[in-house]
Amino acid sequence: MEWKRLKARVLETGSVRLSGEPVDGYVSRSAAGPSAGSSGSLFFSPGDGRRLRAGINGDSPIELVHRGDGAADLIIDGETVAGRLEPAALHCPCQAYITVSGTCIFHCRYCPVPALPGRRKGVDEIVRMVESVADRIDAISITSGVASSIEEEEAYVLEVVSALRPFGLPIGVSIYPGPDTPARLHALGVAEVKFNIETATPELFREMCPGLSWEGIRESLSASVALFGRGRVYSNVIVGLGETDGDLERVMEDLAADGVIPVLRPLTPAASLAGMPRPSAERLLSLFEVQEKILRRAGLDPRQALTMCAACTGCDLTPGRDG
Repeated sequence: MEWKRLKARVLETGSVRLSGEPVDGYVSRSAAGPSAGSSGSLFFSPGDGRRLRAGINGDSPIELVHRGDGAADLIIDGETVAGRLEPAALHCPCQAYITVSGTCIFHCRYCPVPALPGRRKGVDEIVRMVESVADRIDAISITSGVASSIEEEEAYVLEVVSALRPFGLPIGVSIYPGPDTPARLHALGVAEVKFNIETATPELFREMCPGLSWEGIRESLSASVALFGRGRVYSNVIVGLGETDGDLERVMEDLAADGVIPVLRPLTPAASLAGMPRPSAERLLSLFEVQEKILRRAGLDPRQALTMCAACTGCDLTPGRDG
């Protein structure tokens, strides 16, 4: 099976059923986003720099057989694909991807974090976490909920970034931005930023994320390109919230024209959207073709990503990496 079709099937299903040898040491758990609080996930690679991430579910129709020492087979629709399990450094392979505040005062309908007993990590604790994996990472990525206010969260994340600069690694940051967030992060030497508009339209955002501003995030993205450069600014757009493919094409065109790389993130049904279906493999593949053309016309290449989701590629079909 062609890799992008195989990956789309896994993204459609969202999980694998484990068999074979124990997978201790390969399981990653999330403290933020729709996968927070789940039983964990695994990264599988066919060995050519491509990878996919899948949750663990004993009822999944897709089987992952661990042969031992990381060697694994993915059995999907009657086909077997040989590869390896990739150990996560922190949250994903080759990066220290850390959630600063695993709690949030906002209640986006697709996110379980506000209902979880999350906490804020201390600055020294985060430094120790990065030290523990420093020999097997090439980037640091920071994300966060909003523990008490947008302004206070930004100030705390800036403290964290300052403490991590001595590692000399590219740092990517994904938080909810205020008007001056891009300039402050740039002044600290951050390499890339990801501010997530989440939905294809502002109307859908108001429904999904009450109390937050799609337009404000969009303005921060535009401002960031002037500071960080074209192709160093990213934004997640969730697929499966009720938008049309035309809505997604328009927002991708708009972002790419500004120099922002849109990251199409398949919906993980959670929180008040737990009953929603995941997007189909066919839809993901169709959107992937559109995204590929838009990025190529705009001269944007996710393969150049240094940090965060576009560098990992596990959760999304990524043009240039999954073709």
